Amino acid sequence: MKGQILKVLRQQNGSVSGQELCQCMGVSRTAVWKAIRQLQEAGYEIEAVQNKGYRLLAAPDVLTEPELVSRRRTEWLGTKFYCYDEVDSTNTQAKRLAEEGAGHGSVVVAEVQNAGRGRRGHQWSSQGGTGIWFSFILKPELMPAQAPMLTLVAAMAVVKALGRLPGIEPLIKWPNDVILNGRKVCGILTEMSAQVDYVNYIVTGIGINVKSQVFPKEVALVATTLETAWSNGNQKREDEEPLPARSLLLETVLEEFERYYELYMQTKDVTLFLDEYHKYLANKDKQVKVLDPDGAYEGIARGINGNGELLVEREHTMVSVNSGEVSVRGIYGYAP
Repeated sequence: MKGQILKVLRQQNGSVSGQELCQCMGVSRTAVWKAIRQLQEAGYEIEAVQNKGYRLLAAPDVLTEPELVSRRRTEWLGTKFYCYDEVDSTNTQAKRLAEEGAGHGSVVVAEVQNAGRGRRGHQWSSQGGTGIWFSFILKPELMPAQAPMLTLVAAMAVVKALGRLPGIEPLIKWPNDVILNGRKVCGILTEMSAQVDYVNYIVTGIGINVKSQVFPKEVALVATTLETAWSNGNQKREDEEPLPARSLLLETVLEEFERYYELYMQTKDVTLFLDEYHKYLANKDKQVKVLDPDGAYEGIARGINGNGELLVEREHTMVSVNSGEVSVRGIYGYAP
């Protein structure tokens, strides 16, 4: 109910009477008053004026269920939010919930991950209040080999969401990073439970560095935050516009993911947004180093194909890369 009350308050420019809220929620005035008090105790500045009603003046930067419910504009993604103060990792928790029957479109969000993971088991720094750490539970009808392409779907969702912000120009480093000004601002990890010819569920996790933080030494030279890019943009624009709330940023990613997911499911590949993906691909026409198990080699990345594989031109031969780690010269400001 608190989330619905916040939604109504956010949709109104002026005050909303207690009676209106009672009718919207189908509850008593006492129940509305108690919910308002709980929201105020949680940090929401809600003005209550006799004979006028309630008005939302300010909100804390939190990622709670009421906050996310009040922001939600999607059709099926986010039908259920699981919000935690702290978890080991949102992907791990999402897999637990999926095993317990959590439905398609459920979203797991945490303020802190104490064992956040990136691709190939790399640790992901997930400090409280500094980022958006979340995972989707998806249960599509797919073959297991098609599931990894959801990482590309998520990357498109993030660059489009961040790109809505003035002065922010994100790019994709294939396959699972989003970068700003040559540094990593977002990582994506897709995992699944599957049979030989059937996917039980897929979990796609996204971590976005939003606010300034102290990064671990091993990533300090390659990581950045949205706040850093936003502050630089403010200097160029000569304004002091605040960075949008994390809950609003998260909702924007959900909207974009839902849109690109629907395109993906029409063909079970990325052909319907392939050209658009190439516009954001930082690797395109750049020298890359492919760390292949049979031996590393270098080439020029020419884009991706419909199956999401990176096309690398190597000694006049085009190679499709669908596994292994790709290092990109110049993207993170260092030569691997």
